[in-house]
Amino acid sequence: MTDMKVWARRALVPVLLAATVCGWTPTAATAGPSADPAPGVSVEESERQASLVADEDRRLIQVRAVTAVAPAKGGANWYKPYRLDTGSGYTLVLTQQSAEYTIADLLKLAPETFVRQNDGSYLLTENLYLNSGAKLMLSNPGGLTLRLASTSNGFVSIVSFGGKLTIQGTPQARTTITSWDPRTNKPDTDVRDGRAYIRAIGGQFSMEYAKIQSLGFWSGRTGGLSLTGTDRPNTGDVDAPAHLTKDQRHEAKAQRLADGPAKSDEDPGFGGVLAQPSGPLVTPDSRFTVPGLSYVSGKISQSVVTDNAFGLFVSSANGIHISDITVEKSREDGVVMHRFASSAVIERTTSRRNGGDGFVLSRATREVRISGSTAEGNAGNGFTLSGQPLAKGPSASGESTASYGSNSVSNSVVRDNGHYGIEVLGGLNVGVQNNEVVGGDMGIVARQSSDKVAITGNRLRDQRRQGIALRDGVTSATVTGNVIEGADTAIYLRDSVAEVRGNTIQKATNHGVSLIGETGRTVVSYNVIAGVGPSAVDTSRANGKLVIKENPMFAWHDTSSFWVKFRHYASPMTMLWAAILLLILFAAVKGRRRVRGLIVHPYADKAPLGAAPARELTQPDGATRIPVMSR
Repeated sequence: MTDMKVWARRALVPVLLAATVCGWTPTAATAGPSADPAPGVSVEESERQASLVADEDRRLIQVRAVTAVAPAKGGANWYKPYRLDTGSGYTLVLTQQSAEYTIADLLKLAPETFVRQNDGSYLLTENLYLNSGAKLMLSNPGGLTLRLASTSNGFVSIVSFGGKLTIQGTPQARTTITSWDPRTNKPDTDVRDGRAYIRAIGGQFSMEYAKIQSLGFWSGRTGGLSLTGTDRPNTGDVDAPAHLTKDQRHEAKAQRLADGPAKSDEDPGFGGVLAQPSGPLVTPDSRFTVPGLSYVSGKISQSVVTDNAFGLFVSSANGIHISDITVEKSREDGVVMHRFASSAVIERTTSRRNGGDGFVLSRATREVRISGSTAEGNAGNGFTLSGQPLAKGPSASGESTASYGSNSVSNSVVRDNGHYGIEVLGGLNVGVQNNEVVGGDMGIVARQSSDKVAITGNRLRDQRRQGIALRDGVTSATVTGNVIEGADTAIYLRDSVAEVRGNTIQKATNHGVSLIGETGRTVVSYNVIAGVGPSAVDTSRANGKLVIKENPMFAWHDTSSFWVKFRHYASPMTMLWAAILLLILFAAVKGRRRVRGLIVHPYADKAPLGAAPARELTQPDGATRIPVMSR
């Protein structure tokens, strides 16, 4: 245990006390001014923050390497908490034990670096690392305020690697965790020189009735409050060797044959490795049980996250449950579900006034359900749902080309975001249902070859351009039962195929429904369209066979000019039939004039001679009429 004594000697009380006074923290960084960040990030600042992220990754790799081999060295001291000096600072490693670590334990384990302040808060000036199986409870009767040292000279972090991290408050006394600059006695607001953060890598995370403030910088994993998995199994979690009986070997073989090869779109899981001695091939008789990906699981509720770099960042997580929290004023996105986050439920969550999007479901996320939530006043989209594949073909990483999906946003409010309300990027089986979308450039947008998107029962109003837009290869989409009010174009389709049925469009100012490009097989029916503009249903630029029927447009005021109407009705077929009709009429009139004087009765030459008119004979003078027969 010579190394342990060396580490202990390095943690001298005078040095650490001086560190607290001078604002020194374990993670070294280049000195810089402590000021509010500039609106834009320069190249030098970007490189600096990226290098700080790389330094943090390197430190965690070093700590993990030591914790993996330390128990093999023997001795009871390695199973107790110990401190490491990685060159960039001190890290207190909390090892596995039956009981959870508490604030009282931290005061004993780190009396110089975990100090109670005069106002009752606690200041942490070294990194905390929870080893696999360790449990830490950050809670205190009457409430807890934990300040993580963060200055221009460095910052600290709390990282759990396969452990259980719990942040617990009460409705009357919340737990507050914030970055802290001891020189200014304020939270650290400058992210250019790095900032304190909390991260759970695998294991379990729980937070209730807490406030997380002014944490994180640059990347998602150092973004403030991050829940991430890992693609490396925890060292020491391999169970072996276990001798198999003959029946067990046959069962294992049958199971392998039944499972078949791995599928490209499924998550890697743990498995058994069968072993046998070298030499001639024989039936394996020993099994090593190897864990697969270390997914993080967690529950977050009744909490507030404010002024982080990324509000809440989750990746490689399974079964995350987030409810009744507020994420606001993040430098980047608010709630981020990154790659391989699946089976997550987000309920009654508000994400507002963030520098990026309110909610982000990145590529390779699936089965994430968002309901009853609010995205308001964000600089980007309210919601972004991406189901695009990680690769389009052979790639260096060998990722699958399959799309992801089965995500949904329902019964939520999207209001006054800088870009779109809800944007769907690729993916399949995506549901956008019963939401209220107010303002923004466009309301609901689906694009980039999204498949089987259901946009139903939403209420949209006051979009600057389009209420609902489907473009760039969307297929098998359904747009039904929506109420769209006040958009320039209520429903817009470009190079996409959808069933647009039963929508109510009010106060449109250009087109009710507009179809452009390859939109064949699209059905537009039973939509009630009201507004003012050139046309209620614009198909003049559409190609392919369309079905347009039973769309009441009695409340549409057509403002198009005569020539616009003429061009609208003057299709090639219409012009052809009109020309044929005019030709027939012209020929009939012209021919009648030419032969009018030549018309003769067909029996004119056989008419009887005309009889002389009857004439009365008079008696000559002196003549007397004598009857021929008289008595």
